[in-house]
Amino acid sequence: MGFGLAVIAVLLWVWCGVLLAMPYEVGPGFSGSTRKCEARLLTDEGTANVGRIQAPCADERDWPKVLAVLGLSVPVSVAACALITYGSLSFRMSKHAAALAGLRESDAREEKEKEEEKDGEKEKGRDGE
Repeated sequence: MGFGLAVIAVLLWVWCGVLLAMPYEVGPGFSGSTRKCEARLLTDEGTANVGRIQAPCADERDWPKVLAVLGLSVPVSVAACALITYGSLSFRMSKHAAALAGLRESDAREEKEKEEEKDGEKEKGRDGE
């Protein structure tokens, strides 16, 4: 789930980059023709909040809309990082616990074998008397 959220966050960042760096067209307005607009990042004009009627390009892609996309990616990125970290840590801890259980089991087996050897030696010593 963390990797899925990370993919969504990356897509939001790419979408924000496209909105800022790619030229675009504004659909037919009062004149009935489309208008080509330069990339929002490269323009010298203000935002649509300036209130010019002759600025359909600024009205189409205003800074608050682009920043909203960027702002939406922040909580998604944080959640993705948290889930990936939690999953990775859980996986490593379970591997560590399994390794410790294996070591304890092998230690118990070795102790049992040593005790059996000692018992076998004691019985040989009693039989020889």
